Amino acid sequence: MTNRIGQLYLIPTTLGDNDPLEVLPALVKQVIENTNTFIVENEKTARRFIKRICPEKPQPSLNIFLLNKFTEATDLPTFLEPCLKGIGVGLLSEAGCPGVADPGADVVKIAHEKNIKVVPLVGPSSILMAMMGSGMNGQSFAFNGYLPIDKAERKKEIKRLERLSFEHNQSQLFIETPYRNNKMLEGLIGVLDQNTNVCVACDITLPTEFIKTQTVNQWKKNMVDLHKRPTIFIIHKL
Repeated sequence: MTNRIGQLYLIPTTLGDNDPLEVLPALVKQVIENTNTFIVENEKTARRFIKRICPEKPQPSLNIFLLNKFTEATDLPTFLEPCLKGIGVGLLSEAGCPGVADPGADVVKIAHEKNIKVVPLVGPSSILMAMMGSGMNGQSFAFNGYLPIDKAERKKEIKRLERLSFEHNQSQLFIETPYRNNKMLEGLIGVLDQNTNVCVACDITLPTEFIKTQTVNQWKKNMVDLHKRPTIFIIHKL
């Protein structure tokens, strides 16, 4: 799977601890079978994922580069040196798709600068799948990452996003640390207009998957436990 210059494969992973081949196409397995150099966020979980996809693949043969908050920006170009020697490199996310709400985007940018072909592979994106299942405006939406931790700043940001959604008819997506999800939902219900729509999408692709869109007023009567469940929140005021 290599040309004169090796390709950078953007390899999606699962969104939870389900069988990878339930949600990933055969091409992902094929690429992993033929790739020995990987850029990963966490070596232990990456090796476990690779072993689940290709149990026959010898782990000592893997060449692993770590990309996390401790990685120096000056080290990133060296991760792609194998490509310049004709060797394919796989970029693995911790969950979902590399480069989308993921530090892998910095490596992809360097790949383009070095004229290395970037090959994104099909896999689950919690952001897109939440948007698909929300019934909100898929023509115009924005992902905002994490909201401020400070209570006053968070309230201000929630109101700003609600105003944006109304003024631009644009759905606003964001996430929270899983153990604070219940507080987030309570905060949304306490701050947003009663008729603003809120979508809660959690455990996407897992047996416990839950996706529900209803107004703030309806959420007050039908709360759900989101504690430690990976969740996407979407708001839209019409």
